[in-house]
Amino acid sequence: MVDEQKYTDGPIDEIRRVKDFLPDPSELVLKEETVKVTLVLTKTSVDFFKDQARKHNTKYQRMIRNLLDEYAAHQSP
Repeated sequence: MVDEQKYTDGPIDEIRRVKDFLPDPSELVLKEETVKVTLVLTKTSVDFFKDQARKHNTKYQRMIRNLLDEYAAHQSP
């Protein structure tokens, strides 16, 4: 049996604000120096990014690179 969601106009549980770590859109258009690497990924991951790239009319390699860049920036001191 699937639990049904009940929606009300009343108050909801506690809300917690998270820090926005995403870049401003103007920062996304700049070209950065790149380095070619060989990386072995699972077929599942590559298929996921290829599917998402088709949906968003972009290149899957760019999506993976941007994901890694965001992760590195967020984790750097």
